[in-house]
Amino acid sequence: MAPKKSTSLSDTSGKGPLRENIEAILIALILALFIRTFVVQAFKIPSGSMLNTLQIGDHILVNKFIYGVKLPFIQKTIIPVKDPKRDDIVVFIYPEDPKKDFIKRVVGVAGDVVEVRQKKLYVNGALVERDYAIHTDRRVLPVQFTQRDNFGPVTVPEASLFVMGDNRDNSHDSRFWGFVPLSAVKGKAFLIYFSWNGREKSVRWRRMGDILR
Repeated sequence: MAPKKSTSLSDTSGKGPLRENIEAILIALILALFIRTFVVQAFKIPSGSMLNTLQIGDHILVNKFIYGVKLPFIQKTIIPVKDPKRDDIVVFIYPEDPKKDFIKRVVGVAGDVVEVRQKKLYVNGALVERDYAIHTDRRVLPVQFTQRDNFGPVTVPEASLFVMGDNRDNSHDSRFWGFVPLSAVKGKAFLIYFSWNGREKSVRWRRMGDILR
């Protein structure tokens, strides 16, 4: 008995190769835009305000869904999920320049009383000590010159956050420009997917894949 001939797949859609390729590209672009807008977005770290947690040249992924689904441009939450909590690393629209995105760590949420005394952070009267917080300047500067080392106490208002950089002596944060509205929060940083050492012109292989905490 002669073997049966295999059935070949045929295109009955009537679409030409060019049209199929264009449609595939458009679908891919729409999916990429949807993911970037509502799910995950990539950012690059340009400064040392979050050292040593984040290095200059780190490329990170930010979970945009974790705090709820927001309408683009107007930043209105249409599907709430949860609010940021203390110790979260968040990306947000810089209150003094909406064209810029900042990344800091949440140290106070609505209702918290935040104070810095002699470089030490206190929340609701309790000393907060974390391994990620570093100080690179031994001096304690008087409050008459700067609020870096002595600040507050202040109470975080409703629907707001108090944020600070992990590099406490070199961070432009809520001590200087105030609170972050929840509506300005874009998402939570959770992963370093690439890291480039600009000074040495080399890849920091060991940092790739690190989970941020």
